[in-house]
Amino acid sequence: MSFPSPLPDRYAVLGHPVAHSQSPFIHAEFARQTGEPIVYGRIESPLDAFAATVGAFIASADPAAGLGPARGCNITVPFKFQVLPLAKRASERALLAQAANVLRFDADGWFADNTDGTGLVRDIQQHAGLPLAAKRVLLIGAGGAAAGVLGPLIEAGCAAISVANRTPAKAQDLVQRHAAWADRHGVRLAATGLGDAGDAYDVVLNSSASSLAGAGVPVSAQVLKPGTLAVDLMYGAAAQPFLDWAATHGAVGRDGLGMLVEQAAGAFALWRGVMPDTPPVLAALRARLAAKG
Repeated sequence: MSFPSPLPDRYAVLGHPVAHSQSPFIHAEFARQTGEPIVYGRIESPLDAFAATVGAFIASADPAAGLGPARGCNITVPFKFQVLPLAKRASERALLAQAANVLRFDADGWFADNTDGTGLVRDIQQHAGLPLAAKRVLLIGAGGAAAGVLGPLIEAGCAAISVANRTPAKAQDLVQRHAAWADRHGVRLAATGLGDAGDAYDVVLNSSASSLAGAGVPVSAQVLKPGTLAVDLMYGAAAQPFLDWAATHGAVGRDGLGMLVEQAAGAFALWRGVMPDTPPVLAALRARLAAKG
């Protein structure tokens, strides 16, 4: 007697909006590469119903309809700050960021994590080939994206990190929350306004909303020096003005696609216990987006 194979586990990205998300393509590539039996989709959540939407995803398993169990999800804007109160357990880095971009649905409750920062660090060190140890870093912005990446940047052993924000008090709050973590890793932290961000950094990271808003680069070119790695956490048309600005001033521009793939790999490893090989997936994603124009 033969029995049908178990239905694949289901995962999804939840956001508002979410139709543009490249996560289904990335995770399909990971699944193909590793042989893990998963399916991955997109779920648009109403702005006022994030928890209910996650609950409905979990409850939607229906073997008769060919729907296997929901095992986890990624969370994107604007819901990352709504995750931790719903989770039974959370990683240290998610607690430090006070935000999460991934949930795993364990039998005893939801586990929340934040793989944004580790994804950024892996992209810089592995794909861009720049070790962060002893480097001076400028982080532009103090919102959710900055909160997600600051802890792992500290853990990478940067010599000093300055957080520059339009509202210096918000940058100071973020720095203060990470002060003990920075002391533990021997990293100097500072908070500044956009107009006094300093100069000649080894790495400049744009996590602000300037790219999404189509605004100009919010800091002076003096933050750059020849060869500075200048990374916009966005990608595509949104990141291009920042990359052009960096190139004009002799810096090396990089978009956020590598970070996107690496944070997804971190989530995949959390869910499935296997770390995918990311360089071919990043290359495939760049080719896919280039073909779309």
